[in-house]
Amino acid sequence: MTGSDVKRAFKYRFYPSDAQAAELSRTFGCVRKVYNLALAARTEAWTRQERVNYNQTSAMLTVWKKTEELAYLNEVSSVPLQQTLRHLQTAFTNFFGKRARYPHFKSRRKSGKSAEYTTSGFRFRDGKLTLAKMPEPLDIVWSRPLPEGAKPSTVTVSQDAAGRWFVSLLCDDPSVTPLRANGNAVGIDVGLDHLLTLSTGEKVTNPRHERKDRVRLAKAQRNLAKKTRGSANRNKARHKVARIHARIADRRRDGLHKLTTRLVRENQTLVIEDLTVRTMVKNRTLARAISDAAWSEFRRMLEYKAAWYGREVIAVDRWFPSSKLCSACGTVQDKMPLSVRTWTCDCGTTHDRDVNAAKNLLAAGRAVAACGAGVRPQRSTPGGQSAMKQEVSRREP
Repeated sequence: MTGSDVKRAFKYRFYPSDAQAAELSRTFGCVRKVYNLALAARTEAWTRQERVNYNQTSAMLTVWKKTEELAYLNEVSSVPLQQTLRHLQTAFTNFFGKRARYPHFKSRRKSGKSAEYTTSGFRFRDGKLTLAKMPEPLDIVWSRPLPEGAKPSTVTVSQDAAGRWFVSLLCDDPSVTPLRANGNAVGIDVGLDHLLTLSTGEKVTNPRHERKDRVRLAKAQRNLAKKTRGSANRNKARHKVARIHARIADRRRDGLHKLTTRLVRENQTLVIEDLTVRTMVKNRTLARAISDAAWSEFRRMLEYKAAWYGREVIAVDRWFPSSKLCSACGTVQDKMPLSVRTWTCDCGTTHDRDVNAAKNLLAAGRAVAACGAGVRPQRSTPGGQSAMKQEVSRREP
């Protein structure tokens, strides 16, 4: 992968004027309305065993704009409205490809507020960004520089639940180039006592960001629950809760970015476990802690950064007994409760549970690479056992 192949989104905070905020709020509402109208039309057609594509919904949008009821759609830029139809088309493509669930309607209160502009919907000159229908550029806080000579291909404006405004510019980043191969490989076992345990023996402390702000969050939520629905005071209390959540999420994201960047720079091959986090959070006892650890976000960051820098991420089958397997002799223990943190194998080797699991993941990942099973091996291969289980069988006495 060359640097020119990498498209990177640079996100900045900005402070709109009252007129700009009003214009963007109208745009968010129109985007949501068009999306819901198009989804309703496609759903109705689906019940009749018919399919409606993007071109047909685009023609519908032209008709909707001419009606008296929806004439207000003409007051905002048409670019975000067309883009939301493309997003809906992508959602249906993923649904038909069995990669996602059926698209759902956008809610005014619960859905995110965003609008996407393509090159015809904005002007970027001399470091100033001006959106369509706006006479003045946005007041952006350039917290980091864009790549030299960058020309954004799309601009996404959003507002989070805490009321903060953000703009994301997607552009080519020639500075992202593959790193020099170093031959290092590491197994990574995620956990709750420690966020990560590496096969090298290093343990990364779990920062538990949500726990640190739990008292403040609980107090703000209790205050919110006492407010009358629809009142101005309830809206203020809701923003306070959202600001605390945003603070937690920001610190968590920052920590994961630093951690994943370090791991990718230091290692050529990174082996992780293919966990089903969505299923694991159904455990009421551990759901809060698992969500705070953000294992899925850690994996997402690790994978796209590895793709950027020419590294390899191997996801080992979730059924591989990494914790119960002795990394020294290959013996698999019958039981290994979560309360057991250290254990001694019959061969006399004493293991730290998490370090041993990380070592086994590394060995399994190497077996996957050697057998050509791919980076995301299925539970079984045409021959019967998965590559990891074949490796275990060879190591058993």
